[in-house]
Amino acid sequence: MGRAVTVATCALNQWALDFEGNLERIFRSIDIAKSKGARYRLGPELEICGYGCSDHYYEPDTLLHSFQVLAKLLESPATQDIICDVGMPVLHRNARYNCRVIFLNKKILLIRPKISLANTGNYRELRWFTPWSKARHVEEYFLPRIIQEVTGQETVPFGDAVLATKDTCLGAEICEELWAPNSPHIEMGLDGVEIFTNSSGSHHVLRKAQARVDLVNSATAKNGGIYILANQKGCDGDRLYYDGCAMISMNGETVAQGSQFSLDDVEVLVATLDLEDVRSYRAEISSCNLAASKVNPYPRVKVNFALSCPDDIDVPTCMPIQWRHHSPEEEISLGPACWLWDYLRRSKQAGFLLPLSGGIDSSATACIVYSMCHQVCLAVKNGNADVLADARRIVNDEVYIPEDPREFCKRVFTTCYMASENSSQDTCQRAKLLAEQIGSYHINLNIDVAVKAVVGIFCVVTGQTPRFSVHGGSSRENLALQNVQARVRMVLAYLFAQLTLWARGMPGGLLVLGSANVDESLRGYLTKYDCSSADINPIGGISKTDLKNFIQYCIENFQLTALRSIMSAPPTAELEPLLDGQIAQIDEVDMGMTYAELSIYGKLRKMAKAGPYSMFCKLINMWKEICTPREVASKVKHFFRMYSVNRHKMTTLTPSYHAENYSPDDNRFDLRPFLYNTSWSWQFRCIDKQVNDLSEGICLIGELRFDLH
Repeated sequence: MGRAVTVATCALNQWALDFEGNLERIFRSIDIAKSKGARYRLGPELEICGYGCSDHYYEPDTLLHSFQVLAKLLESPATQDIICDVGMPVLHRNARYNCRVIFLNKKILLIRPKISLANTGNYRELRWFTPWSKARHVEEYFLPRIIQEVTGQETVPFGDAVLATKDTCLGAEICEELWAPNSPHIEMGLDGVEIFTNSSGSHHVLRKAQARVDLVNSATAKNGGIYILANQKGCDGDRLYYDGCAMISMNGETVAQGSQFSLDDVEVLVATLDLEDVRSYRAEISSCNLAASKVNPYPRVKVNFALSCPDDIDVPTCMPIQWRHHSPEEEISLGPACWLWDYLRRSKQAGFLLPLSGGIDSSATACIVYSMCHQVCLAVKNGNADVLADARRIVNDEVYIPEDPREFCKRVFTTCYMASENSSQDTCQRAKLLAEQIGSYHINLNIDVAVKAVVGIFCVVTGQTPRFSVHGGSSRENLALQNVQARVRMVLAYLFAQLTLWARGMPGGLLVLGSANVDESLRGYLTKYDCSSADINPIGGISKTDLKNFIQYCIENFQLTALRSIMSAPPTAELEPLLDGQIAQIDEVDMGMTYAELSIYGKLRKMAKAGPYSMFCKLINMWKEICTPREVASKVKHFFRMYSVNRHKMTTLTPSYHAENYSPDDNRFDLRPFLYNTSWSWQFRCIDKQVNDLSEGICLIGELRFDLH
C-alpha cells in the first residue's frame, strides 16, 4: 500500500564550534535511525556548528567548517538511502541565513532558510542572521566547490518550498516558527503537506516544557498531520541548558516522547505512522477543506524516494501515549545537574568546590551536585560508555566505575565551611552533617585571622578602627566589616579550589560554585566579589520559593535528613556579631522585604514590563486585602531604590543556569543601565499623587457615609 512511514528525530548534545564532536554525534544519530528502519532523519537547529556560536557566526571560518562537515556527511555511505535534514548557517548573496540543508544519496534536495527569527530574552538571532521574507519563493543557490565535488551539483533550490516524495509531502519549520502566530505549518497543511518537521534550539525554563508540547500537539489537532520535533540538549557553552524533549505527534496526540534531562549525548526517537490516518482525519474537517481550495500553493521539490515500503500491510504503527511532565522540583534536581556535568567534563577540571554555609542556598547547590552524581551512576549502570569514560578521566582512574553516588561525590566534590567569630555552631553543624550525608570531601576552616589582617592594614594606614553597629559603629563601618568577611571567603574559595587536590596528592583543579539565588541577585543582597563570585552558579536563575520546595523534595527522595534543620532555620548571612551566641542578623529584615515579595517584584519588573508606577498600580489591587495604597507605595519605592542602587552588581554576576524568565542576568537576558538616578523622582511623584488621590477618595466616601447616617 505504501502508507506506513517511518521517521526519526533526535536530541543531540552539540557543543558550539566542536565540529568534530558534532559530526560524530550526527553520524551516530543517523546510524541509530537507519538501524530502526527510518527513511527520514531530523536533527536540531544549527547542529553542525552548534546553536550557541554567537558572534562566531560572523566569522567566515564558521561557514567554511560547516560546509566541510556537510561534505563529510554527503560523501559518507552512512547517509545513503535516508533523507537527512541537518542545520547550519549558509551565506546566500552575502546575507547570512539560519538554514536546514536536506539531502539524499549525495544530492542536496533543498536549502530552507529560517523565516521567523527568535529575538527575545536569551535569543539574538537577528544580530547574526537575516530572516527569509520571500514567502513561497525559491532561488538558485550556487554551491561552494567543496560541495560541488561531492554532489556534482552546481546549484540547488534555496527558499520556502516543500518536499514531495513518492508517497507524501514534507514541510519544514525551524524552532521559533512553531511559536509564531502565523506558523508556516498552518498554510502548508492546507496545501497538502502531511509531515511537518521542526528543528529547535529551545532551552529549559522551569515549567516551560508543557507549553512546547501543547504547541506541537495543537499544530496538528486543527488540521491533522504528523509533527516531528528535534531539539538541542545539554550545555553548549553558556548559561543555557537545552532540554531535549524530542517528540513526534500525529493528529493532536503525542506518539513518541524523548527525555527532557539525560546524560546521553545522542537520543533518537523513531515512529512508524499511517498516512491514511492523517488523510481520514482531514477528510471530515470541512472548514479546512474549504480553506485548502483557496490556498496559495508552495513550490514543490520532487524527490524520487519513498518514506514507506510498497508492502506494509502488516507493519505495526505507533499509538498515542500520555506525556509525563516533570514537577518543578524534579526539573531543579535534573536540569542544573546535567548542566553541571557538561560544564565539568568539557572544562576538563577535576570537580567542584562549594563554600557550604549551612543555609538553604548553598545546601540546595550541594544537593544539585549530589543529584549530578546520581545521574552519572545511573547512566553508567545503563551502559553509557561516554559518561563512564568522562568519569574516569575526571577522577584520573582508568579502571574506575562510579556505582555509589556518595562515593563518586567524595571524589569530585569538595565543600568548605568558612567560620568566623560571627558564625554560629548551628550552621557549622548543619553544613557538616549535610556533607556527611551526600559524601563530599568536607573542610572546616576559620577566616578570622585573614579578616583581622585585612582590617589591620586599614587601621595602620588610617589610624582608625571600624566597628560593628552593635559596638557603636556607623552603618558604613558595619557594612564594610561585613564585606571584608565575605570577600575573604571568595579569595579563600579560589585558593582551596586550586590547591586542595594538590595537597591531597591528586591532579587537577576544582571549579568554584556560587550559590546566590535569583531573588537575592535582583535585590542586590550580596557583596560584590564575595562567594557569589564563582566560576558558575547552578541556582542563580531559581527563586528562593522554588529552592525551598526543592529542599523538601531532596529530603523525601534522597533521604537527606540534615536538610530538615536547614529548612526550619531563618536565612542569615552571619556577617554581624552574635548576641549571646545566637544569630542576630536575618536576611529578610536586612533586605526590608520578604523573598515572596521579591519574586512578585521580579516577575512584574521583567515579565510584566512594569516600571515603578505600573508596579504600584498592579500591586494595589493584588495586595488590597493586606496593604493600604500608602504601604504598597512604600514597598515599591524601597524595592526600586535597592534594585537600582545595586544594579551594578549584575554586571559581574557569576554565569548562572537560566531557569526563570525574571532573571536579572545582565549578560544578555536583562539588558538595563547599571548607573541609575536612584531617586526615581518623576516616577515616585506619580505614585505619590495616586496615593493622595486614593486617600482623598476614601475620605470623601467616609464623609458621604457619615452624612447618610
